[in-house]
Amino acid sequence: MKAIVIEQYGGSDQLVEKDLPKPDIKDDQVLIEMHATSINPIDWKVREGYMKDGMPFEFPLILGWDAAGVISEVGSKVTTFKKGDQVFARPAMENGTYSEYVAVDEELVALKPDHLSFEEAASVPLAGLTAWQCLVDFGKVKKGDRVLIHAGSGGVGSFAIQIAKSFGAYVLSTASGKNEAFLKELGVDEFIDYKTTDFADVAKDVDLVVDTMGGDILEKSLDVVKKGGRLVSIAGQPDAEKAKDKGITAESLWLNPNGKQLAELGELMEQGKVKAHIGHTFPLTEKGLRDAHDLSATHHAKGKIVIKIQ
Repeated sequence: MKAIVIEQYGGSDQLVEKDLPKPDIKDDQVLIEMHATSINPIDWKVREGYMKDGMPFEFPLILGWDAAGVISEVGSKVTTFKKGDQVFARPAMENGTYSEYVAVDEELVALKPDHLSFEEAASVPLAGLTAWQCLVDFGKVKKGDRVLIHAGSGGVGSFAIQIAKSFGAYVLSTASGKNEAFLKELGVDEFIDYKTTDFADVAKDVDLVVDTMGGDILEKSLDVVKKGGRLVSIAGQPDAEKAKDKGITAESLWLNPNGKQLAELGELMEQGKVKAHIGHTFPLTEKGLRDAHDLSATHHAKGKIVIKIQ
C-alpha cells in the first residue's frame, strides 16, 4: 500500500512516500480501505518530536488519527461490522492513517452517517470526540449553561460550539474578526474578537471553559469561571492550586478513542445538529501532506484540513 511516513523527527520535509505492506489485522480488528483522513495539530507536534518522551514511536512512522473508508476485511471475533460497511474511526495511536489501509479495533469504529461524504466523516473522529469528551464527559454540559470555547473556528472549537448548542447551552467563543460570520453560522451566541477584545472583560460567570490554546489564555480563563464551574484544557495543565482556591474543577484532557461516542456524534450529524466544516482539502502525496502540515501549524486554518485518499 502507499503511505506517507516520517523516518525521523523534523520539519514537514520529513514526510515521504513509501510502499509498505498492508496491515495484518487481529481477531478483534477490521481493515479499512481508506478514502479520507484529516490533519490535527498533534500530527505535526509528533512529527516535530514534541511528544517523543511521553510517546515513543518506531520508524518509519505513519502519522494521522482520523479514518473514513470501507471495511475490506473483518477479524474472526468481529460481530458488529461486515465487509463493505462504510465507517469512520479514531484508530489507536500506533495505527496511522496517512495510508491506503489501516487496521482498527472493532470498538473504535462507527458506521458512517449515510448523508456524510468520506471527506466529511474523516474530519470528525479526533476533533469531534475531543470536543464531546470535553463538554459531555467532563463538562456535564446542560441546557442554559454559559460555555466559553476558545478558538471556535478551529477543528475542535467548531465541533464544540455545535455540540454545546445541541444541549441547549449559551455559547461564547473567541476567534479573529474574519471568522465572525462562520461562528455565528455554527450557532455562537456571543462572538469575541480576540484581536480587539479581552475575553476576560466580557465572559463573566461562565459554567464551563473549553481551552484549546494553553499558556496565558488558559491561565486567564480560570478567572472567568464561576464558583462550582469547570474548566478543561487540551493544550496545557491548569493551575490546580488556583482552581482549588476559586472552587473550580479544572483538568487537562487527553482523548480516549471510543466508537460508541463516535456513533452518538454521528446521530447528532444525522439529525442536522452538528455539521462537518471542511476548510481545506489536499491529496495523499508528499507535497499534499507537507502543505497540509504547514497550514495546520499556522493555527489559522478555518474548519478541518482533510486529505483525500481515493
